[in-house]
Amino acid sequence: MRIIPVLDLKGGEVVRAQQGKRDRYRPIVTPLSQTSDVVAVTEGLRRLYPFPTFYIADLDAIEGGTPNSGALARLKAMAEPPELWVDAGIADEKTLSAALAEPLLYPVLGSESQQDDALLRRFCDHPDLILSLDFFDDGFLGPASFLDEPELWPKKVIVMTLARVGSASGPDFTRLEAIKAKAGSRSVIAAGGVRNEADIRALSSLGIAAALVATSLHDGTLSPPHVATLGT
Repeated sequence: MRIIPVLDLKGGEVVRAQQGKRDRYRPIVTPLSQTSDVVAVTEGLRRLYPFPTFYIADLDAIEGGTPNSGALARLKAMAEPPELWVDAGIADEKTLSAALAEPLLYPVLGSESQQDDALLRRFCDHPDLILSLDFFDDGFLGPASFLDEPELWPKKVIVMTLARVGSASGPDFTRLEAIKAKAGSRSVIAAGGVRNEADIRALSSLGIAAALVATSLHDGTLSPPHVATLGT
């Protein structure tokens, strides 16, 4: 069971997510770092545990603004650069092809950013592509075929329940179990609501491969001994 820390980027800084309400996101305040600088926060998280992989939500790019390319470049320039799973709102073939060619970067194709399933059909067999199935308060956001045709899913599938992000309300176990049942041998990754060690163990018992986590790492409800014991 892998624990993958989340870095939400907005305006070049790490921000604190709140249930997918992106207009409310503000620079993060955390005991792990004196600032919201992306490298400082990453180093703070790595003092908890030497995480090899980080998930990046480039909120500016997802909302159609200027991508946080400088922040990503600084992460890649670290002495021990992490593997980066990056959702940057990719919605065209040229951008996705370029992202797949970048070292250390695994592009996340977010369902909320897609008008149709053309990109998913074209690249679903690429080993470095990650799919994010994005769920909001009012349900799934994306083309219906993303849910109806699991044969289109790549090897890694994130189940992103945005209403639970930063909420400390617990993972969406029912939805995760349903997606897992359709996923076959694919790895299913939980995102949203993970609170503590008990949640991680419950996810593991469902066969979930990894969890994207932010709040519980910064708040200390998932401590270094927990992370070390649960595994990454």
